[in-house]
Amino acid sequence: MKKIRFAAVVCLAGMVVLSSCHSKINKGDRMPEVTPTQIDSVSYALGLWAANFVKGSNIGELNYSEFTKGFFALFDGKETDENVNGSMEILNQYVMRRATYVVEKSKIDGENFLAKNKTEEGVVETESGLQYRIEVEGEGVNPGPKDTVTVHYEGKLLNGEKFDSSYDRGEPAEFPLTGVIKGWSEGLQYLKEGGKATLYIPSALAYGERGTRGIPGNSLLVFEVELIKVKPCAEVEAEPAEE
Repeated sequence: MKKIRFAAVVCLAGMVVLSSCHSKINKGDRMPEVTPTQIDSVSYALGLWAANFVKGSNIGELNYSEFTKGFFALFDGKETDENVNGSMEILNQYVMRRATYVVEKSKIDGENFLAKNKTEEGVVETESGLQYRIEVEGEGVNPGPKDTVTVHYEGKLLNGEKFDSSYDRGEPAEFPLTGVIKGWSEGLQYLKEGGKATLYIPSALAYGERGTRGIPGNSLLVFEVELIKVKPCAEVEAEPAEE
């Protein structure tokens, strides 16, 4: 795991101070022709960046009072470089412990959810461990494992956090079932054109222990999927290649 950069931590502390204490900190110089309004805009943007850093790090509980003390200690020259480096080591070790905890907890939470969810009305569990529920029965064909599908979908983590949505992008997605995670490849085959389903995909059929961008390791994924069109593999292979 990458270590947290010192600059990122300083920006994070600055966000806490500016948002909770409403203080103006004028420790640096101002470039010529830069207005106070521009300084405010940059300060706000930096606060958003720092907040996004905290959210993406999933660092857990924090004591903002101690956070603020550390911020002022640095800017007031009360901390040496040696102390700062030591603090960064403490932080890095904690972040690595936190990452391990999150992955382990995600696995347990996912298993507990699936054990309860499979008893819910309409939920079907397959041999692979995938669970799905047909929300709207389609009237078209089912896709095969090598077919290409056009779908609308929305993906969420177990806590309800949305990480992907074709609806938000304003257009459906098209892809071959050979090029997606196992849970998608299997789950879409239970749908007919025009149908809608909820897929509950265990991490083993998704991104596993390592996870991927925006999805922590061992995450169970929940997808709302609408199958719009199926393009059989034979048709795709018959299409002329673009020059």
